[in-house]
Amino acid sequence: MTETTGSVLEIRDLHVTVGEGDETKEILRGVDLTIRSGETHAIMGPNGSGKSTLAYSIAGHPKYTITGGTVTLDGEDVLAMTVDERARAGLFLAMQYPVEVPGVSVSNFLRTAATAVTGQAPKLRTWVKDVRTEMEALEMDAAFAERNVNEGFSGGEKKRHEILQMGLLKPKIAILDETDSGLDVDALRVVSEGVNRAKASSAVGVLLITHYTRILRYIEPDFVHVFVAGRVVEEGGKELADKLEAEGYASYLKADADALVASDAAASLSGSATA
Repeated sequence: MTETTGSVLEIRDLHVTVGEGDETKEILRGVDLTIRSGETHAIMGPNGSGKSTLAYSIAGHPKYTITGGTVTLDGEDVLAMTVDERARAGLFLAMQYPVEVPGVSVSNFLRTAATAVTGQAPKLRTWVKDVRTEMEALEMDAAFAERNVNEGFSGGEKKRHEILQMGLLKPKIAILDETDSGLDVDALRVVSEGVNRAKASSAVGVLLITHYTRILRYIEPDFVHVFVAGRVVEEGGKELADKLEAEGYASYLKADADALVASDAAASLSGSATA
């Protein structure tokens, strides 16, 4: 499996757009973030702030265009890698809306993924034991392994499957995109415990994207970043999440709107001066 000791994901001045031509829209407007092995970073922000765009841009989704900045993992240029190369380098994305893969069983999918990431097929007897152990810890029925990937899965089953992958593939950096969405209290606890086990066993660095503080009661963050309008506007510890729970994002949204108005005004004055 992939070694995770001492890994660093560095994001510097990342700018990302979506769409083409007149429909082009800038979503990320200069993101700076550093995630190290064993650290948990929570990114919190309102809907539409660009949190998922950040996750998918790091993973290499073709919908998003990188227009500036860098992303490196242990000094290697992530943006120059194909999606599969990013996975082999140690990046993992737990998707907010996992896709169905009809005709492919969970057991085959998991072993194929492990083979692709590590470059060799895991020994069958050891692998079967590892899968069974992880599934039991996630309170998943053994029959789950023979079901088609995400086909007919409930929201909780899809999220458990994502964390099952994380536990087995042992990435260097795991990006969890709203893993708490659609989960009831019991499923949230089980999924969170799965993340904590993965951290304890492999020192994986975690980038946890969420709207709410409830998952942070189970997965304690080392750092909390407030994400508004495509950039990090404040950073702190767990106490910052408590502040957001109490006060929401209104003050950050207002500050961003005021800054945008001031920027437009400055641009207008500059244009008038040069006319």
